[in-house]
Amino acid sequence: MAEEFFVVPHDQHHALVKAAYFKRGFSELESDDAAKFCDLASTHGIRTHNALKALHLDSHLGSMAGGCVPGAKIEKIESRFEASQIWNANRKLGQSVAFQAMEEAIALADRYGIGQVSVDNAFHYLWGGGYVMDAAKRGYIAYTNCTAALAEVVPFMGKFPTLGTNPHSWGFPTTDAVGYPVVIDWATSVVAMGRVQQFRREGAPLPPNAAVDADGKPTTDANAAVALLPFGAHKGYGLSLINEIVAGLIGGSLPTLRSRPVPEGEKRTCCFYFQVVHPDAVSGGAFAAGRDQAANVKAVIDDVLGHGNESCMLPGQLEANAAARTAKAGGLLFSRAEIEGFNELAAECSLPEWDIASLAQA
Repeated sequence: MAEEFFVVPHDQHHALVKAAYFKRGFSELESDDAAKFCDLASTHGIRTHNALKALHLDSHLGSMAGGCVPGAKIEKIESRFEASQIWNANRKLGQSVAFQAMEEAIALADRYGIGQVSVDNAFHYLWGGGYVMDAAKRGYIAYTNCTAALAEVVPFMGKFPTLGTNPHSWGFPTTDAVGYPVVIDWATSVVAMGRVQQFRREGAPLPPNAAVDADGKPTTDANAAVALLPFGAHKGYGLSLINEIVAGLIGGSLPTLRSRPVPEGEKRTCCFYFQVVHPDAVSGGAFAAGRDQAANVKAVIDDVLGHGNESCMLPGQLEANAAARTAKAGGLLFSRAEIEGFNELAAECSLPEWDIASLAQA
């Protein structure tokens, strides 16, 4: 049976989410950035990183737990490298930091062909795919990675969580070729903890070999899951380790301290890394059969999806399909359980609840 979804107008959703952040002490701009991000995630079907996840994270690890500082100012550290910037986010809201960092990386790429921004002392930015997708829609190659807010992933052949879910996100300017940007975005665990939380809400089982219980044994019970496993065994472990090493170079501290008490002199904040490349900066110009760069990219994708592979999907296709469904519905799509979650936020903000009986279904 298809899941039942209710249609919530964008402005109604934006107003509630912005109010929830503003009530917690975030500035007008930060609250607007947070709502904008949550709209972006929900538009593209990213239910694991929607407003409920974002505010849950803020409640348990963010402004209500001392891990995020509303109104914090970004400090730009002097760098001798013109195409690079280094920021101390001072525990500012991650979504606001990420939007600004990607804009700065784009500006650097426009000037130098490539731009990068590294960020220390950040609060988590949630769905990295949204930031690179936006850049790719504007014609850039974009990449970001970050360390997670918690150490909740067990390394390959281990049993104690010492890594984050540590996502990698790539976006490619392929809209002319396939109608949407190819976005390769993944947590390095089999599932994100947001998925576990979603399955708890929905009463659904986890896939096999995705999580472990308190004894370090694999479990499919979302309520018993306390830590996650890396995807692809040693391969996902290696990709997760990349983020921790990059963060270590930026200024990140011990991964396990993001879940536990912090000894004197240590730190527990996340690190971000952003990179944007202008396509002209990588073009060799010698494309076969007289094709230009854009035509060459389309030819490569067509070749990959040819030869009997026509039913294969491209990364980013599901998100593009979700965005099309959102547009057709005329609003964001949420389950009954999610509507109930939003109504808890409405009560927190002393705002009227969403009347589920008045919402259209899709």
